Amino acid sequence: MRSSSAIRRAAGVIAVATALAFTGGCGGDHDSGGHSTDQQTAVSAGASAATDAARHNDADVAFAQGMIPHHQQAVEMAELAATRAASPKVKDLAAKIAAAQGPEITQMTGLLSAWGASPPVTSRGHDTHEGMPGMMSDADVSALEKASGRGFDMKFLEMMIKHHEGALQMAATQQRQGQNPEATALSRKIETDQTAEIQQMQAMLTTV
Repeated sequence: MRSSSAIRRAAGVIAVATALAFTGGCGGDHDSGGHSTDQQTAVSAGASAATDAARHNDADVAFAQGMIPHHQQAVEMAELAATRAASPKVKDLAAKIAAAQGPEITQMTGLLSAWGASPPVTSRGHDTHEGMPGMMSDADVSALEKASGRGFDMKFLEMMIKHHEGALQMAATQQRQGQNPEATALSRKIETDQTAEIQQMQAMLTTV
């Protein structure tokens, strides 16, 4: 028969094992409903993100509906540079503009869809959006299409500077009046990117 000291040691081991098992089972900081604090935090964060995405006002809708055709015209103008520009710098800048603004069009289209808002009416005729800041007329775009070489480079830079300046006005309006966090963040990105590009184009006007 085991001694009393052996029995006490065995009881101690059992007690420690039981305590460790209990601690491991409760390590998730469960509440009375059976959900851990981590789970509750994840659910709360998801709900908050969904609320932010859905929150919008008329200014947000106007920003997306206006900036989509504005970007589309910039992409259209930029794509002309590949076959008409003489300066490699103009070609590189035009490619950068198209690469940046294409995904932003997709992003704004997605926002309008999430808000249940209609996409903008788009067509080859730009005079539909003539009152929009910086928007080129059909005659402006046709003149750019007919230009080539250094003449294209100068015209492209002059027109795109004006076009970008219009986008900055639209971005500033969104920041003052908009409510949706994603749309406002995009307006700040547009402001930062296009301010830098305006400065670059102004410098290029003296060298092309």
